[in-house]
Amino acid sequence: MCIRDRYQRRVHGGNFCSQKMIRFILLQNRQGKTRLAKWYVYYDDAEKLKLQTEIHRMIVTRDSKHTNILEFRNYKIVYRRYAGLFFALCVDLTDNELTCLEIIHLFVEVLDQYFNNVCELDIVFNFHKVYGLSLIHI
Repeated sequence: MCIRDRYQRRVHGGNFCSQKMIRFILLQNRQGKTRLAKWYVYYDDAEKLKLQTEIHRMIVTRDSKHTNILEFRNYKIVYRRYAGLFFALCVDLTDNELTCLEIIHLFVEVLDQYFNNVCELDIVFNFHKVYGLSLIHI
């Protein structure tokens, strides 16, 4: 059980499983370099690296004629590719996939407005700004 789950169990009387939530956001390029990782649930560093590698491998090898939704462990990975970057959300199995795709698209539009035609270098050199823009609270 992660720290956030323990907190929610204590605060909400144990009814934390009914909440829908984003577990993490990953922005990765085609080579597998993670350009931004935002974790909403605690994972240790080794687990984070393992998750990033596994998810990248699954997304890159997936045929483009398939959907942008994967079942991964006990969660769903909803992803979208924009130019050379993959934007991936890890969400609960009960979350709406179309809403997640809209969240990704909205995030890309916000980045595009903020950086005036965003590219991967904008994210690399201004990651602190992108990290601040990625504060998604649902």
